[in-house]
Amino acid sequence: MRRINFDMGELMAFVVTAETGSFRLAAEALYLSPPALSRRVERLEAALGIRLLERTTRHVALTAVGREFLQEARAALNGLDDAVQRVGDQLKLRRGRVTVACIPSVASNLLPQVLKAFATAQPEVQVHVIDENARQVLDAVLRGEADFGVSFTGSQESSLRFDALMRERYVLAMPPGHPWAERTGVAWAELAGQRLVSVSHQSGNRLFLDQVMAELPEQPVAWYECNHVSGALALVEAGLGLAAIPQLALGPAYSRVRGVPLCSPEVWRTLGLLQRRDRVPSPMAQALRDCILQSAKAPPPPVPQPSPAAAGRRSRNR
Repeated sequence: MRRINFDMGELMAFVVTAETGSFRLAAEALYLSPPALSRRVERLEAALGIRLLERTTRHVALTAVGREFLQEARAALNGLDDAVQRVGDQLKLRRGRVTVACIPSVASNLLPQVLKAFATAQPEVQVHVIDENARQVLDAVLRGEADFGVSFTGSQESSLRFDALMRERYVLAMPPGHPWAERTGVAWAELAGQRLVSVSHQSGNRLFLDQVMAELPEQPVAWYECNHVSGALALVEAGLGLAAIPQLALGPAYSRVRGVPLCSPEVWRTLGLLQRRDRVPSPMAQALRDCILQSAKAPPPPVPQPSPAAAGRRSRNR
């Protein structure tokens, strides 16, 4: 086995210099003088026998080999951080901190019960929840800011592992007094001419909705637009329009909103756990991940159905 002739300080000096593009900025970040930083990078290059950086009087750029080595160096430093964290967890008698990134519907309607059970089993573990849209969840996992994420995008990222949790159907949210509220299904084509509340293009749900509506003979019009599903549901609750949303978003907090399944076609999305392939989760992160997996095995919340009295009224009206 080839002996490594450089230390972590030299590796860190190279990574920070490459990321900042400046010896001066890198030196300030690492609390070193520029000459000391430069010597560390030079020792690393000498140990590897390759030039990693091209220097000019005003700029520092990666060589072709340097770009490839940067990815490996980052992975090595992240692996070391993970190892230190795992050892620290053991020394602290199972105390630690877990960061999970998830979309708002998961944070509001799936995570609370999971965290309640997790807190009982692991009372000394702190949990930080990053509840943002699907793009931000994906970025948080890719950057290593979150131990793992829960979202419906990311399965195409080669650097991520995507473990499916559950499938959920899209429903049409409306006030209980709406004429369609007691129906068992609404076709997408029926949305033409209706006042709709939509999520903006910043929401990952918008991609699903645009793909479906592009096939309709008449395009529905969104009269109101919100960045998040929670905002759209608040407007639906106020009677301002109807909203096509994933079923999980219609949690207990929205008791004054009815969800009727959308059909022709049925549209589903798959929620999954996102995790970087080059990172081994800490014992505590793995424990929380297992709790979420176990919770996902429970039946999904049912789409509200017509009450017996309402069904009777509808039969008599036929």
